Amino acid sequence: MQAFLKILRWTVGLLFIFSGLIKANDPLGLSYKMQEFFEVWGMAFLDDYTLVFAVVMNTLEIVAGVALLIKFPYKQTLWLLLGLIIFFTFLTGYALFSGKIKTCGCFGDCIPLTPKVSFIKDLVLLFAIIILLINHKKVKSNLHKALGIFLLILSTGAVGYGQYYVLQHLPFIDCLPYKRGNDIKEQMKVPEGAIPDSVSIQMSFLKNGKTVQFDINQFPADFDSTYVYQDRQEVLIQKGNGMVAKIVDFSLFTINNEDTTAAIFNSDSPYVLIFSGNIDTNLPWETLIKTIQQKNKQVYLVTADKVNALQLKLDIPILIGDMTMIKTAARVWPTIAIMNGATIMEKQSYIDFLKK
Repeated sequence: MQAFLKILRWTVGLLFIFSGLIKANDPLGLSYKMQEFFEVWGMAFLDDYTLVFAVVMNTLEIVAGVALLIKFPYKQTLWLLLGLIIFFTFLTGYALFSGKIKTCGCFGDCIPLTPKVSFIKDLVLLFAIIILLINHKKVKSNLHKALGIFLLILSTGAVGYGQYYVLQHLPFIDCLPYKRGNDIKEQMKVPEGAIPDSVSIQMSFLKNGKTVQFDINQFPADFDSTYVYQDRQEVLIQKGNGMVAKIVDFSLFTINNEDTTAAIFNSDSPYVLIFSGNIDTNLPWETLIKTIQQKNKQVYLVTADKVNALQLKLDIPILIGDMTMIKTAARVWPTIAIMNGATIMEKQSYIDFLKK
């Protein structure tokens, strides 16, 4: 029994540490995933706090895993892990049974799991933690209290600093489709054998005090102005196989709303894209641009914040991009991407670029 409990304890502890480390590598990714849940739940007012929630959650997950391995404090750690896994199981269960969340973000973007796999994983962990909690008296710790406190403080500090670092300098490991070496056009291609979802747009109209519904192929023969439009929604007819392009939203527009994506990708020489979803006017933009231009002839600012970008009055073209795309392409704003055609040759946060 002792050997079984030891294996179970190490398995649970290492899984929590591994899961926390993967997400701590990119706390903004977890923050965006939290925002997705909050928006579905109608709690978008919490969006401004999701980064704090993410950093705390990642730290708690890793430190709790370490505490389980060193068995200090053992019983309290098991209760904490039980609370965490119940919460995680609720999230993965909601993602699975509601169908409103495609991935739960359990292992960040590095190891995307389907809601079904995530939910099963959490149920197994829940069962394992309950077994450990029931048998907690059979596990003894000989670790000195002072050493245990020191190890937990050290773990907390290391995880906290690591997350602070990646928020300033980009993730240690880039698991997103915009990582160095990737060809954006290739990432935009739909995989061979992909079968998209089959959907129907159902429209609701009010007719003679009654609500009637039909799709675009089923308009009633007497359709006229007496039908008052109410709403429209997508109805899933047949589920596809889930195979989609890794990048589906990359497009660049001039300030005059002209799509210039193809022209940019067809550039004859290397160029630089500066990604910044929002524009912080207090940053040293002029210094950054001059530093980039010393080595690169063509430089573009890619942003979703047209108003503040124009206020900077920079002597470079401004391109407007989707905010979600920019969040995925650049975890730190601004991020400098050196491009050759559609290929990302180099990617750095502005802090690291200015240090060169």
